[in-house]
Amino acid sequence: MRRVLLPHVVSEEPAPAGGVIRDFAGRSMGTSWSVRLVAAPDDACAHVPQGLQQQLDAVVAEMSHWEIDSDLGRFNRAQAGSWQQLPPAFFDVLSFALDVARESGRAYDPCAGALVNLWGFGPHGRFGQPDFVPPSPAQIGAALALQPALLDREGRRAWQPGGVQLDLSAVAKGYSVDRLAYFLKSQGYAHCLVEVGGELRGAGVKPGGQPWWVALEQVSDARAQRPDESALEQAADAGAPQPDELVLALHGLSVATSGDYRRYFELDGKRYSHTIDPRNGMPIANDLASVTVVHPQCMAADAWSTALTVLGCEHGLRLAERHGLAARFVVRQADGGFTEHMTTHLRSMLDE
Repeated sequence: MRRVLLPHVVSEEPAPAGGVIRDFAGRSMGTSWSVRLVAAPDDACAHVPQGLQQQLDAVVAEMSHWEIDSDLGRFNRAQAGSWQQLPPAFFDVLSFALDVARESGRAYDPCAGALVNLWGFGPHGRFGQPDFVPPSPAQIGAALALQPALLDREGRRAWQPGGVQLDLSAVAKGYSVDRLAYFLKSQGYAHCLVEVGGELRGAGVKPGGQPWWVALEQVSDARAQRPDESALEQAADAGAPQPDELVLALHGLSVATSGDYRRYFELDGKRYSHTIDPRNGMPIANDLASVTVVHPQCMAADAWSTALTVLGCEHGLRLAERHGLAARFVVRQADGGFTEHMTTHLRSMLDE
């Protein structure tokens, strides 16, 4: 069975008369990005790919924890007890991330980079290296004892209490998607589909008036959300559909998925997820296979999908309902199967 999710609000702005789809792609932040936009037939969009890459390069220069000379890297190395002035975009993203941390009871925390590094998912001491060993309870305890960074919202600066390692990897990709969409709109392209590392945002429609159809991620084969010319048609051409496959009309919406099957390592027969619970310093060990969040902002979808994954199905559903989030929880069963739980807001988008 294939199910369809439709947005509650649909813009009446048509695509350009005789518009054609232009495709662009590249690499950034250790992953791939792609853009599909609708342009006038005589618009070659020659300036677009460079402009898109420049937007992504700016995000890396400010917020990458992999680049030692990034603004985030300099904050992480800053002297204990010092205020650090942050670039506007970096400050705004960190401010939003800290808001989600507060609202989720620290199920997501951008100040938990030290824990991420200890578990081998940071830029150094990676879990795949021969000399990697999981952190000791003492190391975890020391990381948990670090005071969080604080913001001076009026001065747009952050306080480094000492030893805090910011990690914006659970929000920066989503922010990058939003930033690319804003850039395209500023260049006059109001109809587009933007993707960075599997997180997507759609605006407007394709030539002919169809929305940007996206097939949501399937846990069984670990596919990312797929930006397609027509997800409905491609899925049909591929043969038998995935069980209960969901397709979303990505019109004025973004979608992000957090799953425990994307990055992990196994040691002594035990599986360790890359998603760390900042409250206890341990990789999550609940029954959630994935959480998908649909939201107008991809930054919000990205951060909330991580927070809800850490919380687990019961508590995550409760928090998502309280915040009016459109979220889908996929839970592993003992028999190898999966069960699905949707929030009220997402279920109301089903075309039934």
